[in-house]
Amino acid sequence: MLSVTLRDELWNIAVDQYGYVTAADARQLGAPVVELGKLATRGKLQRVAYGLYRFPEWPAGTRDHLMEAVLWTRDPEAALSHDTALDVYELSDINPGRIHVTVPRRSGPLRRRHTPAAYAVHYEALTPAQRGYWEQIPTVTVPTAIDQCIASGVRPDLIRQAIDAARAQGLIDPKTAARQRSELAGEPR
Repeated sequence: MLSVTLRDELWNIAVDQYGYVTAADARQLGAPVVELGKLATRGKLQRVAYGLYRFPEWPAGTRDHLMEAVLWTRDPEAALSHDTALDVYELSDINPGRIHVTVPRRSGPLRRRHTPAAYAVHYEALTPAQRGYWEQIPTVTVPTAIDQCIASGVRPDLIRQAIDAARAQGLIDPKTAARQRSELAGEPR
């Protein structure tokens, strides 16, 4: 009879996280976090950041850095957002210089940690209706991404392009598109 190891259990989680596992994943399995360090010392995991590890044999992909950014926050409600969400949904010609991630306002410890230059962290209480997934990565919904970009001052032409593309693809309804166009024009809600 085969026994299931911690590494096997972690692998099952990593399959849905682009090869990454977190300290929280280990805790959820009932394993002490120190076991991740031991696996890393033996070359069975690679330490990516504090509390974030990756299976070395997992094939590298073009989206890995996006999942890594979300998991780096250590918040289960974190999601790709703002410019990054518009970019991954391919709704405009936006080309963000950093990966934008939104976490709840309660993520106080994150405020005290050094944020890598590649990340832009935003604090906002997202409702479940504002969160979804893109390629298995937690990401804000299209209407939310557009609203965030309007609020953060992204170039209006890029936002107009996103609204038009989202409307054409049926990703936002006519009422939402009209509201967003009005807000972009500076009209009050």
